[in-house]
Amino acid sequence: MPGDRLTAEQRRRIAEGLAAGRTYAEIARRLGRPTSTVTREIARNGGPHAYRAARAQLATSWRARRRKHSSPATVPAAADGVTSSVREFEEQFVALMIETGMAPMTARVFAALFISDGGSLTAAELVHQLHVSPATISHAIRWLEQRELVAREREARRVRYIVDVDAWYRAWTASARAMVRWANTARQGAEIFGSHTPTGDRLHTTSQFFEYLGRDMTQAAEHWRQTLTRQRRGRPC
Repeated sequence: MPGDRLTAEQRRRIAEGLAAGRTYAEIARRLGRPTSTVTREIARNGGPHAYRAARAQLATSWRARRRKHSSPATVPAAADGVTSSVREFEEQFVALMIETGMAPMTARVFAALFISDGGSLTAAELVHQLHVSPATISHAIRWLEQRELVAREREARRVRYIVDVDAWYRAWTASARAMVRWANTARQGAEIFGSHTPTGDRLHTTSQFFEYLGRDMTQAAEHWRQTLTRQRRGRPC
């Protein structure tokens, strides 16, 4: 049973479980399936907020027909094993990002960039790899650029999108700057309502929370950036 493909009925139960707010592990337990199977199923079919049983069933049938018509001789057995492992990891990577709040297609674009050999792909390469429209790629890239997870370089008439080793540092510091904005806005609200009112007190406490959090995030990011840079250069910490 665990090795069999999911049925239409099982996909319907997955959709019901998501709608009921169940965890992936709980859904898998009710189906008698490994959690990884349910995680991959949801990740490849829209994520937890866009998963639809009927659409997932149709997509699976389409993928099966596509594999059937492709020539098996084009991929050596050993290489196919590596490809399967990479694809499984990519799906887990995508599923994790979706679970932590990233939109499904944005997660797929970021994963494709992050695990590519050079850490970069052009828009055309992303369109070809993910089988989506240029507009879809553009929308995902815009979100990633706003959070400084992705940068771009122009190559003649095309644009190349890049993920480097400092992507997480930049994203983290961008989040820290957002904490400062929250702190300032909440502080202004506390002054307007008055710190001795219930609303003003909540806003004052909120301001302090984001102020301290932003400061800690900035200090931690800089500390670990320097530490990891020394490690990558082979220096003792």
